[in-house]
Amino acid sequence: MSILQTIQRMMAEQFELKEESLTPDAQLETLGLDSLSVIEFMFNLEDEFHIKLPDERVEIKTIQDIANIVERMVAEQKAVP
Repeated sequence: MSILQTIQRMMAEQFELKEESLTPDAQLETLGLDSLSVIEFMFNLEDEFHIKLPDERVEIKTIQDIANIVERMVAEQKAVP
């Protein structure tokens, strides 16, 4: 299962959304997710992928934005010896 697919599955479970509505370009706001919901979800992603997401503010508007950040952090963690 890819990182994107895992994120889509987790979002469907946490927010009780239909997976078919969770396309990579789906706008989080359109899905009814506010900034607090997204922050809580990001903490769950840290646990799921065993990563520490950056503290700097990053604009996250779509599911693909989330996947890109997680993929980058997973890759960076693997690069650290």
